[in-house]
Amino acid sequence: MDMNQLLAMGAKAFMDSKGSGDAGSNLDQGQLLSALSALGGSSGGGFDIGSIIGSMQGGGLGDLVQSWLGDGDNQEISEIQVSQLLGSDKISAFASQLGLSEQEAIGGLKDAMPKIIDQASSGGSLLDSVGGLSGALGMASKFFGK
Repeated sequence: MDMNQLLAMGAKAFMDSKGSGDAGSNLDQGQLLSALSALGGSSGGGFDIGSIIGSMQGGGLGDLVQSWLGDGDNQEISEIQVSQLLGSDKISAFASQLGLSEQEAIGGLKDAMPKIIDQASSGGSLLDSVGGLSGALGMASKFFGK
């Protein structure tokens, strides 16, 4: 599954989320894809799953991200954890771009993020899900603070 397919699946999860409310379900999918890509972006553009995974592991959410990467059930992330992980500035910009309240944005992301990361690693290895060896090295350097 390529990144565009993952983001499309994440956009659908966001739109279907009860947390994003009616405003989330009425979003334009193209606009949502653009906002999701920018939210999880790296300096090279695109959705940087490795960076998000590294931030989660470095932020004490290692067990949570492992449940998303594995083939079993995904543990639920709390709204507070979404806010801490992504940062209020990014969430505010994401919500503003989509015309949502920050609460609606967080509610939708709470459902979309596990699905994007779970599908990125489904049937593949952790190395594939973080962008190969360079992604794993980048994640390790963030995790160990180098």
